[in-house]
Order: sequence, then C-alpha cells, then structure tokens
Amino acid sequence: MAESHGGAKGPAGAHTEADGGHHGGGFPPFESSSFASQLVSLAIFFVLLYVIVSKLALPRIGGAIEARQNKIEGDLAEAQKLKDQSDAALKAYESELAAARTRAQAIGNESRDKANAQAEAERKALEEQLAAKLAGAEKTIASTRAAAMSNVRGIAADAAGQIVQQLTGVVPDAASVNAAVDASLKG
Repeated sequence: MAESHGGAKGPAGAHTEADGGHHGGGFPPFESSSFASQLVSLAIFFVLLYVIVSKLALPRIGGAIEARQNKIEGDLAEAQKLKDQSDAALKAYESELAAARTRAQAIGNESRDKANAQAEAERKALEEQLAAKLAGAEKTIASTRAAAMSNVRGIAADAAGQIVQQLTGVVPDAASVNAAVDASLKG
C-alpha cells in the first residue's frame, strides 16, 4: 500500500511516473487496494457535509421558509381585514343610498302633494272668478236683452205705423198701433 500512495519507488516505479504516472492497473477509484481509504474519506466528507448542511444551510432555509409563511399569513390577515372593512363600507353605502332614496321619494311625494293642492286651489279660484264673470255676463246679457226688447217694441210700433201709413196713406193712431204690437209680441 505504501507504494501506491507515493512512497519512494524503485527503478520500475520511477519509470512509471516518468511515463505519465500511470500504474499498470486501471482507473484508480476501482483499484481494490485503495477501497478502505476511499471509504474513510467518503465517510469523513459525508459527515462534514451533513454537519454543514444541518448546522448552516437547513436553519437558513427553514428561517426563510418560516419568514415567508409568516409574511403570507400576515398578508392574508391584512387582506381579510381590508375585505371586512370594504364590506362594512359597502353596507354603510347601501344603507345611506336606501335612506337617500326614501328621503327623495318622500320629498317628491310632498312636492307633488303641494303642487296638486296649489293647482287645485288655483283651479277653484279661477272657477270662482269665471263663475263671477259668467254671472256678470248673464246679468249684462239679460239687461241688454231687456233693453233690446223694450227698444224692439218701440221700433216695431214705429215700423208698423210707417207701414200702415205707406199702405193706406193715413197716419194710424198710436194707441191702436201699440195695442197691435203688444198683441203680436204676446203671441
């Protein structure tokens, strides 16, 4: 074994190193004479790698994973809190909107009732004015009719007297003309 690990070599060993350091065998990891030392160095390297990974790398990775999980949970809690706030704001908005609609409808109904009452009062006042004007017009018509009728009698009496005079050539008596006109007006 001492020969394979680089001890002092004889003339044959010097010749092998001069040719490139190759032994007469095959690939060094497959040489059965070095298996024990390879297994020991592999075990030491594995233990060393295990210690490094378990003491340094895994805690850092675990801390990063835990920090990430905490961040995710915090973000989810914040999102839920904001969602609850937005839901509460939406409910408040909807209730305010419903109250505003109710107030608007009440104001509209009140305004419509006032307008209807005012229109009804104006209509009644106008009807009263028109009724008064109609009564005045009827009185004027009646007085005009009475005046016209009284004038008609006089005009009829004058016309009848003129007609009798032109037909007969004699001026008729006013009393007889008035009696004839009165008889014809009565019917």
